[in-house]
Amino acid sequence: MARMQISAETSTWLLQAKDFLDEARRLKPGPERNELRQTAKVLRELAKLEAASVAGREPGLAEDRS
Repeated sequence: MARMQISAETSTWLLQAKDFLDEARRLKPGPERNELRQTAKVLRELAKLEAASVAGREPGLAEDRS
């Protein structure tokens, strides 16, 4: 099974998502496990939005709007 590598600058959202998924893996299939997996999915989306926001603010990475 592939493991997610975590860099020194990994988003807090991604770290929390990983924790939720780790906990979900310990549970038997069911509503509680599904809820943890759904929460992790939302956290990953937040991390994606945060990364896009940060990338948009860095010089040279924003789109040219001329």
